[in-house]
Amino acid sequence: MKKGIIIVNAYCDLPSMLNQANRLKEEFSLLGVNAEIIKNGYDVYLNETGDIISNLDSVDFCVYLDKDKYLASMLEKKGVKTFNSISTITACDDKMQTYIALSNNKINMPTTFSSPLNYTGDDVSKEELSKVASVLGYPLVIKLSYSSLGKGVFLAEDIEQFNFIVNWHKREAKIYQKYIASSYGTDVRIICIGKKFVSAMQRKSETDFRSNAELGGKGYPYTPNAEFIAVAEKVAEILNLDYMGIDLLFGENGEPIVCEVNSNAFFGVMEQVSGVNVAKKYAEYIIKTVYGKE
Repeated sequence: MKKGIIIVNAYCDLPSMLNQANRLKEEFSLLGVNAEIIKNGYDVYLNETGDIISNLDSVDFCVYLDKDKYLASMLEKKGVKTFNSISTITACDDKMQTYIALSNNKINMPTTFSSPLNYTGDDVSKEELSKVASVLGYPLVIKLSYSSLGKGVFLAEDIEQFNFIVNWHKREAKIYQKYIASSYGTDVRIICIGKKFVSAMQRKSETDFRSNAELGGKGYPYTPNAEFIAVAEKVAEILNLDYMGIDLLFGENGEPIVCEVNSNAFFGVMEQVSGVNVAKKYAEYIIKTVYGKE
């Protein structure tokens, strides 16, 4: 029997994540594939001679809904086909690495600084931060490099706020970005599968500059123009993503500006708003890729 596994994080019980896994399991089952949902745990390890020992490699594929690069790396080295691959998961999980990967490709993105790693825990001076602010202006955006769901994203209105937020998170990797005022509280989420456009929605918040559903934002039906679709597909191609959710901001002239790329974007709200069965399309793509047919 055709068999796969769906890996989820062991310490996260968000309804959005559980829905993601359950919807995929359901669609795989309808297509004749048994896909077991497994929490990331201790099923894979390295033994005393450096061999990878795994209880999870007797499967045809793995849908990896976690961000733990170590487990994904070991599964891939054991020959398990993962969706997405470890290289793409890693590129999307680190926000600065995402922008670097997309750089020099004529893709609009906010002006971005990476914060030097702070090993000592010393406070960052206002003088140093002022160098960043002289380019970005105020307000400016601070993002923790490994944050998700809109958490770890802050707006600093002046040097005092900037300094306070940076030093509150001084040991964490982070980036600083120009604030795109023309897209306050709204963006476009596009999902691509197999590097091709599948569905879209507009997300809006009435109370926050962030539009994430987990922070109170709501999704609305939206038909993106050709420019938005082209940017999304170009990003998926550059990052070599089997599955992708990309958030695009509106520039001053309505042009798309890349905000973030997510290799495991939740699709529950997307399915409700767009009417597109994203789980089915993803399952069909995986089956075609692994077995050569849908």
